[in-house]
Amino acid sequence: MKVHDQLYINGEWVRSQSSAAIEVHNAATEEVIARVPAGAPEDVNRAAQAARAAFGAWAATPVEQRSAYLQGIADRLAARSDEIARTITAEVGMPIKLSQRIQAALPPQVMASYARLVREHPLEERMANSLVVKEPVGVVGAITPWNYPLHQVVAKIAPALAAGCTVVLKPSELAPLSAFILAEVIHAAGVPRGVFNLVCGTGPVVGEAIARHGEIDMVSFTGSTRAGKRVSELAAGTVKRVALELGGKSPSIVLEDADLGRAVKGTVNSCFLNSGQTCTALTRLLVPESRYQEAAQLAVETARTFNPGDPMKDDTRLGPLISGTQRERVRGYIRKGMDEGVALLLGGVEPPPGLERGYFVQPTVFGRVKPGTTIEQEEIFGPVLAVIAYQDEEEAVRIANDTIYGLAAAVWSRDEERARRVARRVRAGRVDVNGGAFNILAPFGGYKQSGHGREFGRYGLEEFLVVKSLQLVDNK
Repeated sequence: MKVHDQLYINGEWVRSQSSAAIEVHNAATEEVIARVPAGAPEDVNRAAQAARAAFGAWAATPVEQRSAYLQGIADRLAARSDEIARTITAEVGMPIKLSQRIQAALPPQVMASYARLVREHPLEERMANSLVVKEPVGVVGAITPWNYPLHQVVAKIAPALAAGCTVVLKPSELAPLSAFILAEVIHAAGVPRGVFNLVCGTGPVVGEAIARHGEIDMVSFTGSTRAGKRVSELAAGTVKRVALELGGKSPSIVLEDADLGRAVKGTVNSCFLNSGQTCTALTRLLVPESRYQEAAQLAVETARTFNPGDPMKDDTRLGPLISGTQRERVRGYIRKGMDEGVALLLGGVEPPPGLERGYFVQPTVFGRVKPGTTIEQEEIFGPVLAVIAYQDEEEAVRIANDTIYGLAAAVWSRDEERARRVARRVRAGRVDVNGGAFNILAPFGGYKQSGHGREFGRYGLEEFLVVKSLQLVDNK
């Protein structure tokens, strides 16, 4: 069992002010695989003070030098990719092949992208007698989730460090181990003391201490909409900047001229990625009434290929959920769908055969789901797909937009211009057109209660910059 008994503050591994510890469980076996400190508000204070003391020098560090540090971090993360993949598969349950391609491969790519981008991004602009400059916002508190634990951390700290900000990080207590690897990497890369600080712990203790701390200028949070609202409430006390990436209930609109097989397969693959524990998961499949039967059959056939099992095995496509609490939450939604009379086409509340141990849920498909039902409206965060029939394009767009969320969506049509036109009408921050791939340089974030602010690329960098105008005397 791995034991981390120290936090990383001001360039050193130090003991927490709290003697409490958090147990980390293997999602597939329920066994305790690690212990980490349960940090205290006093630890947040130490970290914030260290970040504040380091801010001036880091902000003044030449862009080329900051870029070199980021590239050094990226290279060291890549060198430890196998360890990172296996660690996150154990914590989160994502099948190992996917962890290698996503959980381990994306973070160094994102870090390296900011090493390049910060050298190119304009930080000054002349406007008549004014010089407009962009400066780092200050000390950033980053609060991150468990579903993509290192990827979501890097999505925040890479642009923050590139911009010249210093950071206090609180990773999820359910999947904190990759954050300790990152701290080791940052230390080995020679990043100056206090620029990056790691304080693990629970949301109500460490997360809330970060959100309300007077020395922290900005909070960047990824998690549930409920928790994001709490972060905003606490951050308002010091009027700090807040960026939120929250929940989703993403629609996949299949138009009547679409390649149905490709559209349904793409939607199911998105819905079940990481056992449905993805904020952008396409969990609502909207199909024309005339093609409903065929689409529902294809959805069930595709879902059957997601065989639950040991996530460390190469042939497993569906791993466990993160915890027993999450498993029961997802099962509760499945029961709710059945109680509301929705047709259960595949799956259910019973554990997959032979997998009574571990946080497993069957791949589940509901058919003839009515707009407004619980499983059509609320984020489930599990391998549960809702198939919905619509009469025409207007109704499809109306159903797609009729939730509190607006994080992601998809549109499928053989006519790309039509698909783009419909995509523009969907109120979501990211819309995949005919299966367009994820792009680490494109902006990512939501509309409505899916949050505000953007991550990745130059839009992500801008989140951590503030604008100042210098009014100059024109001597011409």
